Amino acid sequence: MELTIDTLINIAGLFLSGSVGGFVAWKWQRRKMKAEAQTEEVNMAQEVQETYQKMLRDKEEEVTDKNRIISELREDRDHFRQDRNELRERIDKTETMVRELQEQVSENKREIDMMRPFLCGVFGCKLRKPVAISASDSDSKPKKQAKKKEQ
Repeated sequence: MELTIDTLINIAGLFLSGSVGGFVAWKWQRRKMKAEAQTEEVNMAQEVQETYQKMLRDKEEEVTDKNRIISELREDRDHFRQDRNELRERIDKTETMVRELQEQVSENKREIDMMRPFLCGVFGCKLRKPVAISASDSDSKPKKQAKKKEQ
């Protein structure tokens, strides 16, 4: 088997074309893998960013909900505070009115006590028999016998 230059050139061409083709294919595969890796990296970064954005929105919603609840609680507190103040005013007015009425009652009692000696239980009588003005004055009621004597 003789190797001629033509055969050697063909063999060398096959090796070179196979080597060059393999080298080109290898370079192309490497670039493709690198591009896919970068694309995957970008996709992962986007997913991470979306996750953080979602977490931020959730946190903002949570803060918004808490602020709304706090606002409602403040409104309720202010409403109850206003009700309490109104009730205190009413209680103060009622206490003042009760004190005034007690003073009037005690004044009326003094006036009645002062008029008691001038009252008579028998109409038209000048003897001034004691009269029961209240239930506690049971001993000062005129006697039935006194009514009978005058008639």
